[in-house]
Amino acid sequence: MVSLSPIEQRYYDLHPGSAERHDNARGLFPNGVTHDARKLNPFQLYFTHAEGSAKYDVDGNKILDYFPGHGALILGHSHPDIVKAVQDQMAMGTHYSGSTDLEIQWGNWVRELIPSAEKVRFHSSGTEADMMAIRMARAYTNKSKIIKFDDHFHGWSDYLSAGSDGLGGIPQETLNTMIVLPPNDIETFEQTLKDNDDIAAVILEPTGAHMGAIPILPSFLEQLREVTTRYGVVLIFDEVVTGFRVSKGGAQEYFGITPDMTTMAKILGGGLPGGAVAGKSDIINMIEERPGDADYNRNRRIAHNGTFNANPLSAAAGIKALELVATTPINDTADARALQLKHGLNDLLGRMEIPGCATGITSLMFLQLGVDHECDNEYCVLTPEQRAQANNGERNLQLNLALMNEGVASGTRFILTAAHSEEDIDFTIDAFEKALGQVRNQGLL
Repeated sequence: MVSLSPIEQRYYDLHPGSAERHDNARGLFPNGVTHDARKLNPFQLYFTHAEGSAKYDVDGNKILDYFPGHGALILGHSHPDIVKAVQDQMAMGTHYSGSTDLEIQWGNWVRELIPSAEKVRFHSSGTEADMMAIRMARAYTNKSKIIKFDDHFHGWSDYLSAGSDGLGGIPQETLNTMIVLPPNDIETFEQTLKDNDDIAAVILEPTGAHMGAIPILPSFLEQLREVTTRYGVVLIFDEVVTGFRVSKGGAQEYFGITPDMTTMAKILGGGLPGGAVAGKSDIINMIEERPGDADYNRNRRIAHNGTFNANPLSAAAGIKALELVATTPINDTADARALQLKHGLNDLLGRMEIPGCATGITSLMFLQLGVDHECDNEYCVLTPEQRAQANNGERNLQLNLALMNEGVASGTRFILTAAHSEEDIDFTIDAFEKALGQVRNQGLL
C-alpha cells in the first residue's frame, strides 16, 4: 500500500464521502471525472451546493471557491437575480425551436459592451466559438493556416489542440494547418507572415496562456495589431475567460486594442452553457447566403446550426449577468478583492521567507512559488527554467490538498468574484499560512 503524506492522510479523514464516490466513478468515467481539469490525486471532491463565494462538499465542508464555474461566475454562486431569471424562464419554456426577444437582448448587450462586436453569432460553449472563429477567418480570407501561441488554450477541437498534449485521433493533415509560435516575440511572428502567404488568422488569449499565468505583454498586443493589419491577417482575441471580466468590455477594452474577432463564453452565459463569436460584420456575415450565387453558397459560405444556440435559459441568465456587469460595480469589487489577496499573499511569502510572488491583473491572479526573481506583480514573465520551478507538480499538489483541508479551493490560480468578501480574503491568507507551513514541514519548500 502506498504510504500517505500527513497532508494526504488529513485529506482522506476530512473527505471520506468524496473518496467513496471517486472509487465508484472510476468504473463509470475515464479517470473517474467528466472534465480533465477536475482530476485530482488521490481523488477529487464532490459537491452538493454553492452560494456566494463558497461551495459545500458531500461531507459538509465549506470551501471558499477561487475557480468558480471555471471562471463563469463573476457574480458568485447562485446569485439571486440569475436564479430568478432562470426560474422565471423555465416556467415559460426551455426551447421553442425558434427565435426569441431574448436572443436580441442578449446580442445587444454583447454589442454594447465589447468594442469589436459589430455582429454576433451564438454557440453553446467556448470551444464551439473558437472553432467558428477560425473557420470564419479561413472562409473570409480564403486562406488555410492559423497561428496560435505556446500553451494558449482554445478548447479541445482538432485544430486548436495543436501544440498541446492529448493529440490522439487528430490527423496530421489537420495539425499541418496550424502554426504554434512563442509569445511576446514580434520578430518571429512577422517573419512567419513573410515566409507564408497562406495565413488566415492569429488567435490568442490576450492576457496570456492559462488565463494570464504566462502573460502576454501589452506592448506585444499593440505590435500584433499593427502587424496583422499590415499583412491582412485576421486578429482573434479568445476572451472566453477575459470577456466581461478584465473590464466590462474585456481585455480589448482594458488594453485599448480592438481585434477583428472576439470569442466569448463563461460570463456571457451567466453560469449556463453559452458561447459567441463577435466581430467585423463582413467576417461574421460569412454565414449569410448570397442569393443566386450557388458556387459561393456551397463552397465559401459557412453553414451553421446548433440545437442550443441562444436557448432561452442561457439567454435569460446571460442577459441578467451582462446587465449586472454593465450597470453595477461587479468588476471593481472583484478587482479590489484580488488586489487585497495579492498584497496579502506577497506579504505572507516575505514573512515566511518563501521565494515567489502573487501576480496578475484585475480579478485574475496567480502564485509563482519557489522562484527567486523580481517582477512588477502584474506581468510576471519567467524563463522556462523558472516556470518549471514554479510548476513543481508534487509541491503544488500537496499545497492544493492542504488548502482544501483548510477550506480553500485555489491551488496556485485564483479567479475572484464580486461575492468574495474582505473576510474571505483574510481567511484565505490564514489558510495559506497554515498550508505553506505544512508543505514546508514535508520538505517541499
